[in-house]
Amino acid sequence: MRVKLKKLLYLALLTAISLVLFVVENQIPAPVPVPGVKLGLGNVIVVAVLFLYGPWESLAVLSVKVLLSAILTGNLSALAYSAAGGLLSWGGMCLLRPLLREKQLWVASVLGAMLHNLGQLLAAMVIAATPGLIAYLPVLLLSGMITGLFTGAAAQAVVGRIKKIKQK
Repeated sequence: MRVKLKKLLYLALLTAISLVLFVVENQIPAPVPVPGVKLGLGNVIVVAVLFLYGPWESLAVLSVKVLLSAILTGNLSALAYSAAGGLLSWGGMCLLRPLLREKQLWVASVLGAMLHNLGQLLAAMVIAATPGLIAYLPVLLLSGMITGLFTGAAAQAVVGRIKKIKQK
C-alpha cells in the first residue's frame, strides 16, 4: 500500500509540474507566427513519466494535463486539439519506447512532438472542414523535430535526476 501511495504522490507532483510548465509557456510569445508552433514544455513531464513509470501512468498524466490546461486557460475549444495531438503522440511514443534505451529518450520525444503536431492538424482539418490546412504540415513537422529535441533533452535530464533522487 505504501509503495502505491508513494507512486501516486510522485505522479500527482509530476502532473502539477507539467501544468506549471504549461502555464509558464503560455506567457512566452510564440517563436514563429504559425498557429500550433510552441515548445511543449509540459510534455517534458509526460515523456519522462513514460520512461520512468510506463504507458498507462503517462496517459494518466497527459489526460489530467490536457483537461486541466483547457480549464485553466478557459479555452475548452482547445481540448479537442490537445487531446488529438496528445493521444497520437502518446501512442507513437509507446510503440517506440521498447526499442529505446534511456539515453535515446530524445528520439521518442522527437517522434512524439511531430505526431502531436500532426494530431492537432488533423483535428483542425476535421473541425474546420478545411483540408487545405495540410499545407501547414511541413512547417509543423519541422517545428516538431526542433522542439522535440529540446523537450527530449529536458525529459532525459528529468529522468536522470528523478532516478538519482529515488536511489537516496
